[in-house]
Amino acid sequence: MIRPFLPALAMAFSFALPAQALDLSQMSDAERDSFRAEIRAYLLENPQVIMEAVAVLEKRQEEEQAQSDLDLIKVNADSLFYDGHSWVGGNPEGDITLVEFMDYRCGYCRRAFDEVNELLKTDGNIRFIVKEFPILGKESVVASRFAIATQQVAGAEAYKSVHDALMTFNGTINDTSLGRLADTLGLDANKITAHMDSDEVSAVIAANHALGQRLSISGTPSFVMQDRMLRGYLPLDAMQQIAEEIRTQ
Repeated sequence: MIRPFLPALAMAFSFALPAQALDLSQMSDAERDSFRAEIRAYLLENPQVIMEAVAVLEKRQEEEQAQSDLDLIKVNADSLFYDGHSWVGGNPEGDITLVEFMDYRCGYCRRAFDEVNELLKTDGNIRFIVKEFPILGKESVVASRFAIATQQVAGAEAYKSVHDALMTFNGTINDTSLGRLADTLGLDANKITAHMDSDEVSAVIAANHALGQRLSISGTPSFVMQDRMLRGYLPLDAMQQIAEEIRTQ
């Protein structure tokens, strides 16, 4: 961890050396040994400097990452917020839009499911968009295809029922279990399953994966809340705090 900060320390110590030694590449072996000894002694006497430098570096990296994420969100705003194929819930007229990239086989997505619902319920002013983002194997893809096919065949309300059921489903996801699920929800299982492998369904998954790649999203859940990228699971109180910060910025 020390190496990135040695140039700065070197600059500080160089002022204590003779003028002719300021060019570090021109130091004699003795001067270089002395210089290294000074740095070592300084760090041993002031070890907190290392942690201070680490903190400064981490803050700078966070700021750079936040700016990079902001730029990515701006460039991809239409695909994020108005793609025309993603399910939209919460308050469609909300002052904040929350987008979730999710996978039905993702444990943290399941953990976030109740907390996102609670956020939407208690806040009441958040527009919520679901991006089907299957990345965890065959069952993930099958589940997403079924959910998307449901939306395209039976509409947004049916999609919400299927989405909620799949987020809490604990069995194996296959044609048989999905057929039973559709029957339980009063949906036309044959019509939905016949549409699962259609080009229209494939196009949605491909578009979401391409968007995720452009946003450097590699895991689920990943969220975009208005102009902020939130990578990974966040508890309810953290999401509420971010929403408050966005409204007051």
